[in-house]
Amino acid sequence: MASNAGHGNSAFVGEDKEGKATKNPIPPVRTLPPGGYPVPYELEDTISPPAKFQGPFSVHSALDRSDHEEYAGNRYVRKLLHGASKKLSEHVQFFGNKPPSNLEKTFKMASPQLIFVDGSFAELAQEMADYVQVGEQVKPLLEKEQNEEALQAIVKASHYLNSVPEKEFTGAYNLLVHLVLQSKDPKKYLPTVCGNLLKPITSSPTHGFTLAANALSTVFNLLDKANPLRYNVFMQIIRFVRQHGQFDLLKPRLQNLESWFETWDTDEEDQRRMYIDVAEAAAESGDDEEAYHYLIKGLATLDRDDQEEITSEEAQKLSLRAVRMAISSPIRFDFQDLRALPSVQALSDSHPIYSQLLDIFTEQDLEDYNDFRDEHEGWIEKEKLDHEKLQRKMRLLTFASLAASTPNREIPYANIAKALQIPAEQVEMWTIDVVRAKLVEGRLSQQQKVFLVHRTTYRVFGEKQWRELGTRIDQFKSVVDRLTAMVRKAQADVDAQREREQQELERKLANGRA
Repeated sequence: MASNAGHGNSAFVGEDKEGKATKNPIPPVRTLPPGGYPVPYELEDTISPPAKFQGPFSVHSALDRSDHEEYAGNRYVRKLLHGASKKLSEHVQFFGNKPPSNLEKTFKMASPQLIFVDGSFAELAQEMADYVQVGEQVKPLLEKEQNEEALQAIVKASHYLNSVPEKEFTGAYNLLVHLVLQSKDPKKYLPTVCGNLLKPITSSPTHGFTLAANALSTVFNLLDKANPLRYNVFMQIIRFVRQHGQFDLLKPRLQNLESWFETWDTDEEDQRRMYIDVAEAAAESGDDEEAYHYLIKGLATLDRDDQEEITSEEAQKLSLRAVRMAISSPIRFDFQDLRALPSVQALSDSHPIYSQLLDIFTEQDLEDYNDFRDEHEGWIEKEKLDHEKLQRKMRLLTFASLAASTPNREIPYANIAKALQIPAEQVEMWTIDVVRAKLVEGRLSQQQKVFLVHRTTYRVFGEKQWRELGTRIDQFKSVVDRLTAMVRKAQADVDAQREREQQELERKLANGRA
């Protein structure tokens, strides 16, 4: 018997009305009584499908405490769980924490990390073999204690589970996963099991995604947290999410990737492979910022001291893609992290025109961009880049550079119009756009026809910017020195006046006594 916490499943041969064994075995799932209440099923470590459906084994997304209390408030469920706890404490093997002894802890068991099994490997394997219709083939292998060969035959036939009724699907896959994890080498069988879950669940077109997602999450969660096989399973989950266009379900779990890599002792090549797969999934879902973020993470795993690696065809292809995404993004204006990558720097040899364009977007202005277009006429269109978007972005970046390089923090409208190559009447519109882009903060003075800069963002911070900063510090120091001198002079005047008043008072007192 194998089940998720709260799902009592068993396997046995069916009987006809006369009590004789039937040809088709009843699946290794024991359904709840009619009108029974499903126990919450919570996906913790990987993905949480939003879909819900009703049935003997309803699958639910994560429930909060109030939901648990609602279940606990039902007398039928309390009795059911107390009975299950008592039974488990007697003879059920439990994978995870110890079987709970009270109702509150029983509810905490409703998690895909937990599976209960009842029976020997041979008994459970024979039940599963009968269910996937290879019982006659597996029986002699089990009698000879050739468990690995028997399991291999079962896994090979496990594609049959994709066509079983949806109410039997979860329990059947739980049993299969349990058998696989009892193997000396689960790595041989997990690709087939996960691969089957990536295929359509023909018996449940509506809820197939939820069923398969739960099964994949159970495989992931049942593996020890430090087991490197989790990497392989999570790669399959990424493929599954890409296949169904459900990247948003995966996104919250991606914050765990770095800690998982450390736990699994994942090498840089495998890290890069997963980062790139995540970037692909994000791009296909339309989340360009997440796609760029994980693409950069993938490129960062390249060894900067290995010239062969950073100049490889794959590295250059990914670097080129990152450059195109960065300059085309309407909300990305900082390119320092990108240009610092060795593989991107290597584009100066393999793709010099792209490298030149990236330099323009990093620290140059609109005039340089226009010169680039004249020098490489038709190249932008040939590369299927959007000139209108690039030009707009360069105008915003040029405005930021103009604001950063203006010492007195006041920019006349005429200077803005000249730098952005726009009519004077469009200055205020572009000023609003650059403020919205958070490149500059300030306010317009329509009366004086100037833009007063309060804060600006430096596009790069190199030697030139250090000199500008030094100049501004000197200016600030001069202002402070002048203010200090004025304060000291005022203080001296006050002290002198006070002394004169004191002397005058003493003189009057002396005259009065005389």
